[in-house]
Amino acid sequence: LARGIDTAAHEAALAGGTIGVFAGGLSRPYPAENVPLIEAVAEKGAVVSEMPLGWEARARDFPRRNRLVSGMALGTLVVEAAERSGSLITARLANEQGREVFAIPGSPLDPRAGGTNRLLKAGATLVTEPQDVIDALKPLLGGPLPGGGDETFEAPRPPRAPEGGPDEGVRARILELLSPVPTALDDLVRLSGATAAEVQVVLLELELAGRLERQRGGLVALM
Repeated sequence: LARGIDTAAHEAALAGGTIGVFAGGLSRPYPAENVPLIEAVAEKGAVVSEMPLGWEARARDFPRRNRLVSGMALGTLVVEAAERSGSLITARLANEQGREVFAIPGSPLDPRAGGTNRLLKAGATLVTEPQDVIDALKPLLGGPLPGGGDETFEAPRPPRAPEGGPDEGVRARILELLSPVPTALDDLVRLSGATAAEVQVVLLELELAGRLERQRGGLVALM
């Protein structure tokens, strides 16, 4: 909900629902000029905070808040960031949480692009058009995303597992495809013959058991 690109992103996403995360308490909106936007976000999406209702946000509360931003999203796109930008904190948190990290490249002569270019060198997904993000997130949802060419698409939701979960044959096929070598989620779906929902259930079970690691680019590997 900060000034600038955060405000623009929320305004553009209002029709489909968007989420604002406060660094302070919900009764202390910041910045004050965004109160009308905050009210609109609350009406069509949500505003959340982990702080007490009247908490006045301090400088150190904003980086801490960013882990909620990255954790609620499938991916984090960094549009512009200097070498010491707070956006890089969010990108690091997203990576640690097993989320996708995207970055838009910039001129090597522009100090405002130093952080995004460094993310790309470290393995972030390069983005030059919206389709780059859509293509990377498709396998995580098991279906098309808005703008992906499906005119009948509805708002994306995480895939639901079938009643009773995958059968043992499906589990065995998925496990056979997994190893310490990183594997893409869409490859697991294609090669196992399982549905995206079944694959996600098995991966979640392994992750909760401490046997699976999620890596950048939608890759997973056994630990």
